[in-house]
Amino acid sequence: MQNGLASAGYPSHVLVACSGGPDSLALAAIAAYFARRGHVDGHTVSVAGVVVDHQLQPGSGEVASRTAAVLRELGLFPVEVRTVEVAATGFGPEAAARDARHAALESAADQLGCDAILLGHTLDDQAEQVLLGLARGSGTRSLAGMRPVRGRLLRPFLGLRREETLEICRVEELSPWHDPSNSDPAFARSRTRVEVMPVLEEKLGPGVAESLARTAAILQQDADFLEDLAKETYLSLVQRESGDAWLPEDAVRELPAALRFRVIAKAAADVGGQQPGYGRLQAAEALLRRQGSAGPVELPGHVSVYRLSLSDLEQKRSDTSGGSAADATGDPAKGGPREAARCGKLVFRHQKPSQQ
Repeated sequence: MQNGLASAGYPSHVLVACSGGPDSLALAAIAAYFARRGHVDGHTVSVAGVVVDHQLQPGSGEVASRTAAVLRELGLFPVEVRTVEVAATGFGPEAAARDARHAALESAADQLGCDAILLGHTLDDQAEQVLLGLARGSGTRSLAGMRPVRGRLLRPFLGLRREETLEICRVEELSPWHDPSNSDPAFARSRTRVEVMPVLEEKLGPGVAESLARTAAILQQDADFLEDLAKETYLSLVQRESGDAWLPEDAVRELPAALRFRVIAKAAADVGGQQPGYGRLQAAEALLRRQGSAGPVELPGHVSVYRLSLSDLEQKRSDTSGGSAADATGDPAKGGPREAARCGKLVFRHQKPSQQ
């Protein structure tokens, strides 16, 4: 906890997110220790608490109220219960619950004036995250797992095993609530936790979880470097016109594949889309090879990407100016130079969803 708060620049007001489970309850107990001291390494700190009731299980309100009472007994102040409605997002119930929870946490942090939100994810959670990413064929970003620090979110327990948080609760004489969904085989993460990880530990020997978490830590460095480079490259190439974003296809085609796919994804996000999956990115990238259709390729979040060739651009200029295609290319002998595009371009356009 001390190292985690130091890495975040010693926030003076922090918010502990607690479900009542062993991980987050242990987190609250350790945070309360620093709250009672009033400082971390001489830096003043106060600790508030929030319990999010997802209303997904019978009796969830009672669990939330009981957990809030425990946080108050530990010395956290203020402590709030936030009730949320989990709406379907099309990405599964776990993702929908996470989105609703994070929105509630950010809102609580804003209203309470907290600089950081503490989450109780452990090394086991990190290992499960990496394993799920591998199973889904995800890229570097997913395999890099959860970040110790991401914006206001802090995860100081990523180096602890789940059994260690149980030990903290035992020593602090706390009775954690065990969420039945954590062992429900209907959820992929629960199956990974209950069925897959124990088999891997048995067949491959102890240390599998630590190895997976170490893989995430290594890939985080690679992912950060590629992300910064892709952002810099994208900003140097992107042009905007009437709400669209477009990229010169020659320049994008010459990029290394690792950058090319990231730059295309950034263009989609720039006009309001969502992170495309690998298959959709491949379809968009294939437009650069000038084989087959020039698009459009549909990307998540109602974004279309299509290729305009040089001849398309010249014809468009001709139609706009009322001259011939030759005039539009900027022939000095015909009415003065008009700068023509050096190549075609990839255009990204956000399409408003149709009203049903």
